[in-house]
Amino acid sequence: MSFTQLLIFFLIIQVIHGLATWKLYIKAGKQAWQAFIPVYNAVVLMKIINRPWWWTILLFLPIVNLIMFPVIWVETARSFGKNSNLDTLLAIVSLGFYNFYLNYVADVTYIKERSLQPRSEVGDWVSSILFAIVAATIVHTYFIQPFVIPTSSLEKTLLIGDFLFVSKFHYGARTPQTALALPMVHDSIPIVNTKSYISDDDRTTRDASWANKTFLPYFRLPGFQNIKRNDIVVFNWPVDTVQDFFKVPKRGFIKPVDKKSNYVKRAVGIPGDSMAIKNGYIYTNGKKNELPDRARIQFYYTVTTKEDLDQQFVDNNIHTQFWRFYNINPKYWDDPRLQEYFNKDNRAYLNEGQRDSLNVEVVGFVRNDDMLKFKMEPLLNKINVNLTEEEAQALRSNPKVASVEKFDYEPQKDVFPHAPGYNWSIDNFGPIYIPEAGKTIALNLDVLPLYERIISEYENNTLCVKGNQILINGEVATSYTFKQDYYWMMGDNRHNSQDARAWGYVPFDHVVGKPVLIWMSWDTNASGINKVRWNRLFTTVHGSGKPVSYLIPVLVLIALGYGFSKYRNRKKNK
Repeated sequence: MSFTQLLIFFLIIQVIHGLATWKLYIKAGKQAWQAFIPVYNAVVLMKIINRPWWWTILLFLPIVNLIMFPVIWVETARSFGKNSNLDTLLAIVSLGFYNFYLNYVADVTYIKERSLQPRSEVGDWVSSILFAIVAATIVHTYFIQPFVIPTSSLEKTLLIGDFLFVSKFHYGARTPQTALALPMVHDSIPIVNTKSYISDDDRTTRDASWANKTFLPYFRLPGFQNIKRNDIVVFNWPVDTVQDFFKVPKRGFIKPVDKKSNYVKRAVGIPGDSMAIKNGYIYTNGKKNELPDRARIQFYYTVTTKEDLDQQFVDNNIHTQFWRFYNINPKYWDDPRLQEYFNKDNRAYLNEGQRDSLNVEVVGFVRNDDMLKFKMEPLLNKINVNLTEEEAQALRSNPKVASVEKFDYEPQKDVFPHAPGYNWSIDNFGPIYIPEAGKTIALNLDVLPLYERIISEYENNTLCVKGNQILINGEVATSYTFKQDYYWMMGDNRHNSQDARAWGYVPFDHVVGKPVLIWMSWDTNASGINKVRWNRLFTTVHGSGKPVSYLIPVLVLIALGYGFSKYRNRKKNK
């Protein structure tokens, strides 16, 4: 729905409201014309039903208004003496059209001084729950959203099990795109595991779907800061599909932007940057990217020992994930059928290291039966270990270690932009340009793979190639001007992160917010009271120096607040 369509829809609703209530306005001592004036009619209606004027604002907040409209329909009926359960049911089930019956058929009288107190305990309970949901939805949508770290892509900086508060107002809160959705949940309803929103996610039918006509246009409230290079950012995963979480979807299936899965990464490239990755390290505008001192980059390092590895060495020195090396005959490894076989049912995850005429050295995971089947020989003194630079240096000083060398990945097909001519790997990549709103680039078939998804998916143009010509919206294009800003998001756990190197740029309209506080941290691998990482509770996400926990000050403030509340209640009761 465009802004023009939204305005037309809004005006139609105002006409319907006026036709359904103008006589009720007169009976309440107001003028008939007041029922037809947009926004003003809502302010007047709040006076009629004896509710505060600011309820009008709630009627214009997406998602929140889905709760408020039924409340207003019921309150309108009760203001004219219709208090029965049947009246309440009819007001809600008829979607407010019960007002037409009250306006033209029923003989009703306005009750100016009606009691606003619920008539039963159930009514009181429902009222409390509804307004708790309204308040929580406003906070969740426009101010602060809770988020939990699900993967290790920022490991050592943010840990699996960290519970974050994500600020919506730093970069500006987005209004929801999906107008018909349940509050307080994301893309699915817990337990039943069904969609929490109404839409048609199939691209072949979605443009004609009535449900998708209810989508609201993109709008973001002003923020008070821009995304800075190296900020940690929560965003909607641009290529999300509920069909397969780990595969980049084609043009057949897509979710609304605000219902795509939430990801958290570091913005290592911002609009206007020229960015490249060399041997795993990021270079922006020709200079090596300097990360904040709290950031802990990890790579896989190849650790070679002087003797065969034993369990004691692993227990004493390896405290993180590692993979074994194997030798395999090139005639097996270079056969595409083997790769298809390994990919089927996740039978193996292997990457090529070194090779000679007799053997290919591969590293990763493989099932024992497949290892025997393809005559793979384990290397007993060599493993790949996920380490920080400091941990790698410490291992080099171990007398049992012969060498510790950073592992560099070979070019792979699953690296962006997934096109011939781009022989890139996750360790050696680019250079690329990070698009900036309003900037124009020269467009040709060589660079088109980099910007194809931006042009067609994120900026809603039709794109096709005929011969050597690129057509955008049916016209030959030799240049393209970007409509919004884009970012390059990567994890600090460089060899264990699915990030922009796999799926490309992140549009600004996908940005959710800025994580500001770790309020809880839960270690599933620990036991008892140690499951809580106490030193991480109430620590800030950004900043420099060692993170400081504000748990004690928070507990003191809670205790003071509780004590003051008890004191005030006791004083009232005297």
